[in-house]
Amino acid sequence: MAQHNELGSWGERKAAEYLLSQGFEILETNWRYGRAEIDIIAREGDTLVVVEVKTRHTDLFGEPQNAVGKKKIRLLMEAVNAYVDQKKIDSEIRFDIVSIIKNQYREEIEHLRDAFYWF
Repeated sequence: MAQHNELGSWGERKAAEYLLSQGFEILETNWRYGRAEIDIIAREGDTLVVVEVKTRHTDLFGEPQNAVGKKKIRLLMEAVNAYVDQKKIDSEIRFDIVSIIKNQYREEIEHLRDAFYWF
């Protein structure tokens, strides 16, 4: 596995651990629909939370969450629409980003709630 893929997989596991420690219930990880993949689908109270995880070695070229662009958001929305239809879910939906920087000097997790909205 390529080093960036290993870092991404590690980050998704770390994000799930973090969310569990914050009281979230993890429903799915790496849920796929067509070309889209939702890193984590969780529940916090009555809210379905779609979580995109971005992990980087450094923020030298910008914060990891800045890598979530319009195309990715559109794919996530298509996927979550399919997920709620398939699972017959009728609840509020929120989109979060868990941003992680991991290198030999630091390991930092930032959880951005309501990172973006339906459009």
